[in-house]
Amino acid sequence: MSEHLAPLHEAMTRLDDAWADAADASGLPRPRLIATNEAIGLLQRRLDALRVEVAAEIAHESRPELGADSLARQQGYRSTAQLIASTTGTSVGDSARLVKVGEAIAPRTNLVGEPLPARYPAVQRAVHAGALSAQVAGLIIGVLERCRLAAGAERIAEAEEILVAKAVGFSVDDVRKLLARAEAWLDPDGIEQREDQRRARRSATMFERDGKFHLNLITTAEQGAPIRTAVQGHVSAAFAARKNAIAADAADADQRTVAMIQADALTAICEHALGCGAASSVPLNGATVIVRVRLEDLTEGVGFGTVDGTDEPVSIAAVRRMAASGGVIPCVLGGDSEILDWGREKRLFTPAQRLALAERDGGCAMCGLPPGLAKAHHIRWWARDAGPTDLDNGVLLCDTCHHRIHDNGWEIRIEGIGVIARVWFIPPPYVDPLRTPRLGGRARYDIAA
Repeated sequence: MSEHLAPLHEAMTRLDDAWADAADASGLPRPRLIATNEAIGLLQRRLDALRVEVAAEIAHESRPELGADSLARQQGYRSTAQLIASTTGTSVGDSARLVKVGEAIAPRTNLVGEPLPARYPAVQRAVHAGALSAQVAGLIIGVLERCRLAAGAERIAEAEEILVAKAVGFSVDDVRKLLARAEAWLDPDGIEQREDQRRARRSATMFERDGKFHLNLITTAEQGAPIRTAVQGHVSAAFAARKNAIAADAADADQRTVAMIQADALTAICEHALGCGAASSVPLNGATVIVRVRLEDLTEGVGFGTVDGTDEPVSIAAVRRMAASGGVIPCVLGGDSEILDWGREKRLFTPAQRLALAERDGGCAMCGLPPGLAKAHHIRWWARDAGPTDLDNGVLLCDTCHHRIHDNGWEIRIEGIGVIARVWFIPPPYVDPLRTPRLGGRARYDIAA
């Protein structure tokens, strides 16, 4: 067996051990099912490492200067990406990304043939170790390439190490959230320019077809924040009413899907705006747009801000515009604030405490749902454990994660004080025998070193 293929064989052996003598997946008990899934993930990532290496070499052997001797042309293809796509059954775009990753992490030489490290050595190590997939590596490399000129080589190298360390174990969706903040951190001056480009492409199209009204809206994160917040507030109110109806065993409990409720929310909000004569306003369940920014960034007009429920950071100009709008609460970090710790004088968390928890946790601290879909919960229960109503004993959780914590034996630990504290989730022994803490909340995506 080739030493170069040893990691791939090791991953295959792990999969074989996890599968053992089961006829199919339905015959696997839960622990082995989890072990099999993890082994498949490792095998896929190590296979990715081999794929990007081979793709880079095919690209090297198909470089334009070879002319008729180009490997791709000899095989009857116009490009390396077409050759790889046709032989692996993937798209040309996916194949081109494989080549890009392979070239970015391949060893290099200088003009006299002396060896040089890869352009992105940290990504190279993680890919070869099977810690990052080719897709995640490509996303990281894409951000680093876009910001290289603005940030400089030293900061790009620092960001590469941070991003690789944080991305291990992340889904692609989580990596995208991480990279949105990373790009703002690396190139804060470019945020407003990107916003201008997106604003120039905003659109809303409306038409009727087959008795249905179609609405397609594309807008900026800044303009979308109040829309998202209002709709999610309506959804939260509908879910609260549904929960009460189910508890009362009502026959007419709301059976709408989330998508249906969101569609109805837009109608209700527009009806209210038109002054339809409703006796009360549209229920938004305390929905508020929160935009946060550091005091020094706001006063100096540099840096960027963030908006609850929105992955993409916004420019300082957008922060100032939003802070001047109705229904938007600016959270300026470093300024004076209300008293946030109430001990046992109050059982329910105050609005100020909820804002502080939203600042710390960013929404559901476990799964990342926006703050409007999460509630403040006592870590040590008020009645059973005499837990105080303090930030250090509070956490934002959606209903699903709240039940998961209580029903499945997870524990929560808070390290630090106030809004800069970190939330850790400790899995039960049957999930992880070592009970390794998992970082939650906003800190999971923090990029500043």
